Amino acid sequence: MSECPYALTREVQNMAYVAKGPKHGPAPIPEEGNWVKAFEIKDISGLTHGIGWCAPEQGACKLTLNVKNGIIEEALVETIGCSGMTHSAAMAAEILQGKTLLEALNTDLVCDAINVAMRELFLQIVYGRSQTAFSEDGLPIGSGLDDLGKGLRSQVGTMYATKEKGVRYLEMAEGYILEQALDANNEVIGYKFIHLGKMLEAVKAGKSYQEAFESNVKTYGRYNEGVKFIDPRKN
Repeated sequence: MSECPYALTREVQNMAYVAKGPKHGPAPIPEEGNWVKAFEIKDISGLTHGIGWCAPEQGACKLTLNVKNGIIEEALVETIGCSGMTHSAAMAAEILQGKTLLEALNTDLVCDAINVAMRELFLQIVYGRSQTAFSEDGLPIGSGLDDLGKGLRSQVGTMYATKEKGVRYLEMAEGYILEQALDANNEVIGYKFIHLGKMLEAVKAGKSYQEAFESNVKTYGRYNEGVKFIDPRKN
C-alpha cells in the first residue's frame, strides 16, 4: 500500500487496509469506429451536433464540433434568437477551435445558449454518443460545412400563423419564400422561392443582380395549379 499524499481524518487513519480488487479501467466507448477506454480528454474523438438554449429561453444555438484527440479542430455555430446572439456566435467560433473539450466546457462562450450547447455536446462525446461513434476514422475536418446549403448559409425554416388568417411560409431550406400558391379552398398547395445562397454566388461570379435573381427562382409542390397567389410578407 502506497503512502496517501492527502490528509486523512483520524477515523480513516485507524481503519484496516482492504485491497482493491477490480482494476479493469473505464468501460470502453465507441469512437470513430473503435472501442476506446477513455482515461483522459486526449482519448476523446468524434463529430457531433447539439442544441442549447438561453436562460430566458428566447434563443437557441445549434453547435457542431469535430474533435480529434481531445482537441476541437472544427466548430460550426448557428444561432437563432436575439441579435446579440449572432455576435456571440462570432466570438465563440474564434474561441472554440484549438481548445481541448475540457477547456471549452469551462470557457465563457459569451451566450447562454452556446454555453448550454457546449455542455450538451460534451456529454454526448464523452459518453460515446457522437454522430461518428461507429464511423471508421470519423469525418475529416471541414465536414461541419455539410450542414450548410449552397453559399454556406444555414438551412432554416421560418413559418408564421394565426387562427384568423392562417399560415405564412417565410423561409424554407430551399430559400426565401416569394409567393404561396392557394387552391380554390384557399389551402396552400405550393410556393415560389428564391435560393439566396445560389443567387449571391451567381452575383459574385459576375452575373447581374436581375439575372442572378431570375435564374434562381424556383417553385415547389403544385404551385402552377394555384388559383390564387399571395406574398406571405404583404398579403
